[in-house]
Amino acid sequence: MVTSKLEQEILARRTFAIISHPDAGKTTITEKLLFFGGAIRDAGTVKGKKSGKFATSDWMEIEKQRGISVTSSVMQFDYNNCRVNILDTPGHSDFSEDTYRTLMAVDSAVMVIDAAKGIEAQTLKLFKVCRMRGIPIFTFINKLDRQGKEPLELMEELEEVLGIQSYAMNWPIGMGKEFLGIYDRYNNRVEQFRTAEEDRFLPLNAEGGLDVQNDMTKTSYYTQALDDIMLLNEAGNPFSEDAIRKGQLTPVFFGSALTNFGVQTFLETYLNFAPQPQPRLTEDEQYIEPTDEQFSGFVFKIQANMNPAHRDRIAFVRIVSGKFERGMSVTLSRTNKSFKVTQSTTFLADDRETVEEAVAGDIIGLYDTGNYQIGDTIVGGKNKFLFEKLPQFTPELFVRVTAKNVMKQKHFHKGINQLVQEGAIQYYKTLHTEDTILGAVGQLQFEVFENRMKNEYNVDVKMEPIGNKIARWIANEEVVKDAMTGPRSMLVNDRFGNKVFLFENEFAMRWFGDKFPEVELYSLL
Repeated sequence: MVTSKLEQEILARRTFAIISHPDAGKTTITEKLLFFGGAIRDAGTVKGKKSGKFATSDWMEIEKQRGISVTSSVMQFDYNNCRVNILDTPGHSDFSEDTYRTLMAVDSAVMVIDAAKGIEAQTLKLFKVCRMRGIPIFTFINKLDRQGKEPLELMEELEEVLGIQSYAMNWPIGMGKEFLGIYDRYNNRVEQFRTAEEDRFLPLNAEGGLDVQNDMTKTSYYTQALDDIMLLNEAGNPFSEDAIRKGQLTPVFFGSALTNFGVQTFLETYLNFAPQPQPRLTEDEQYIEPTDEQFSGFVFKIQANMNPAHRDRIAFVRIVSGKFERGMSVTLSRTNKSFKVTQSTTFLADDRETVEEAVAGDIIGLYDTGNYQIGDTIVGGKNKFLFEKLPQFTPELFVRVTAKNVMKQKHFHKGINQLVQEGAIQYYKTLHTEDTILGAVGQLQFEVFENRMKNEYNVDVKMEPIGNKIARWIANEEVVKDAMTGPRSMLVNDRFGNKVFLFENEFAMRWFGDKFPEVELYSLL
């Protein structure tokens, strides 16, 4: 079947997010993938503070100080005739909202698991989001160069805790100091650890063993791996591409990202089975196909000050259909405003270059002067529509914030407005005193906000905690009166001017519901 050049380009795209619990090695494996894709010459490590090397995907100052990822990064490279878009997400649970939105912009996910710790809380939370969206999941069990749980135990935990079937694409031979390599079921070979390149791969014979005899084959670890493989062949789940596509079966890979072992094998196998760009649903429940000629996309992230020297703002856009060309006219569906896009970029974390063309599946950055909001739909033709809304979380922690120096009010408000538009924190204002209140899902979001206000806007802020609150929006605002507020409930406006009640606790909210049953309250996610 002959396809157009555009279709061929689209079918070559692979766009995925890497998800994990903090410190499972997610950013390290991202570095190694970029290294194999030729995007970087030297893979830095997250903990390379003494050498002054930092992970390519961690570009924010606070990320370099703490050795963690607190914002989603986008990276792109070519490998084996595929254009790969990686979104490295923050592992910390306080930034789950950013990760959640990022998962709306990908076609598959790579789940990184620490072999010693197994399934952790954040991994489980993000996995559930993937399952809810039906995103195919590929699993990389990391840190085999350290002592960890038995491989069969990890496979069992995957199935029991996550409720998904698994298929081992390869199997470890030994672990920790005795880690000798992996038995590669898919490629029908053994890959030896810490071995010269020319001796690294050994082909399996018809019986599934090795014809050569060496130091590895004489160990009990090799014998144990063969026994485990026999058990998997007889009692394990069958391999099914269809089940992978539907998110019902996760292919499992073992390796060590830090020592760069098993990562290239994973990448090559992943590209064989990862889905091509998928259609996306509009608000009126129509599917927009990637191969549709009309350009369309949606904004899933906004980031200010990626280049502090220029104080810029970038809107991250997932292209859903058609082809983007720099200079083309597009329409912002929310406002129905049309304009030419003259400044557009592709990413390697904070390194950028101008992009002239991009197709469905790609992630591009559009320079933003305040036009875009998270969730905006952009179309490049006459057919106007809105993609389904992106999720927004209900914050649980709240602080009252002021500038320590009253002479810096202009910078204070500019900084807050820009950081709020990124979606990491939520903005509220008290009705009469107009105090600024910020809401967040986790405490670390406030620390990042304080750090960025100082470093990016030169404003020191004072944050006064007002504790946990239960935020509820109001479906029928016209019935709300100031007299309804009291010591256990506060009425504020959100950044869109909607009224929001902040209740002290569940008891206060129930009391309010009993006293004012006419008020219809609702929460976000």
